[in-house]
Amino acid sequence: MNIAIFGGTFNPVHTQHVNIVRAAIKRLNLNKIYIVPTANTPQKGGRIMADAMHRLNMCALAFKDIPQAEVSDYEIACGGVSYSYLTCEHFAKVHKNDKLYFIMGCDMLKGFAKWKYPQKILACVDIAACARQNEQDFNKSVNLFKQSFGEKVVKLNYVGSEISSTACRVLAVAGESLKGLVCPEVDEYIKVNDVYCRPNLAKVKNFLKLERWVHTLSVAKMAAQNCFRAGWDELSAITAALLHDCAKNVPLNSPYLHGFKIDDSVPNAVIHQFSGAYMAANYFGVTDEQILSAIKYHCSGKENMSLSDMLIYLCDMLEDGRTFLGVDSLRQEFYKDIKNCTFLALKHQIEYLNTTGKPVYNLTQKAYDYLKENL
Repeated sequence: MNIAIFGGTFNPVHTQHVNIVRAAIKRLNLNKIYIVPTANTPQKGGRIMADAMHRLNMCALAFKDIPQAEVSDYEIACGGVSYSYLTCEHFAKVHKNDKLYFIMGCDMLKGFAKWKYPQKILACVDIAACARQNEQDFNKSVNLFKQSFGEKVVKLNYVGSEISSTACRVLAVAGESLKGLVCPEVDEYIKVNDVYCRPNLAKVKNFLKLERWVHTLSVAKMAAQNCFRAGWDELSAITAALLHDCAKNVPLNSPYLHGFKIDDSVPNAVIHQFSGAYMAANYFGVTDEQILSAIKYHCSGKENMSLSDMLIYLCDMLEDGRTFLGVDSLRQEFYKDIKNCTFLALKHQIEYLNTTGKPVYNLTQKAYDYLKENL
């Protein structure tokens, strides 16, 4: 028989996971494919993690219409850190006389050499992988794998779209529907069981105009996907991003800003970063100074910004909805170096203000000068 193992956090399981399984069954002529949610993953600490039983239940719903799919609680029952070599050895013992495959995506294939005991995995299974949207990147990863391990990769005839569990978690935290990203049964399960939602954060939508909410969600996705580069956990980054514009559409005489004061010298365009930090603390109950700082300086920057300050500043400026001249080159730099991108973004901001004749806020100038001297 042809057997495959498909492991992952499935946090949550989404439509691309289901499509990969269908593609693997067809390409490998599988008799059975084990869906194996992890207990704990060594490379994914700091993420918002659904309870193990929730992830098992969601997988059961997602794969219920695929006869060859069997959701296994092997890694969850073992507990502790989940290592793929142990899982592969387990199923190799169960299926001694069968052909065994291990299914992964291009991103996993790229980092396979860093896994624990990769040779032990390859002693048990053949690797089958699918690309995302970048076929060229996938082929590079396959060639590198062959050079490193002397093994071929079976290519699944499926190129997945850019759906990530991280983006799903951001929407779920904010109380948004995951329609189209996960199967309807999983979407309903997440809502009914409040798997990810943080009701206090979801309330921010009530204070924003629709276009501002769309922007806010885009900032939150970008922040969550890059938070570890800033040494930040996922929930903190999402919290800062969801609240960064919480006072953008709130008038200064609103009861939600009762007691808030602002110096007359502060430009109108950046007042909401200060009122937002005030509202985050006094209405949303945020006490984490790192989160409050990121909100408080997300427009202007400041002297000696932390990486978390830089992250929210850049995600606000560079999220997918932004279309200003030069945004693409700044995005490219963002994925290389957060600090240098912050310097270039501040420079861009100052040059833009100079061309429009608007004054440069002193905090922005100090932030730029500090990085120019110390970067």
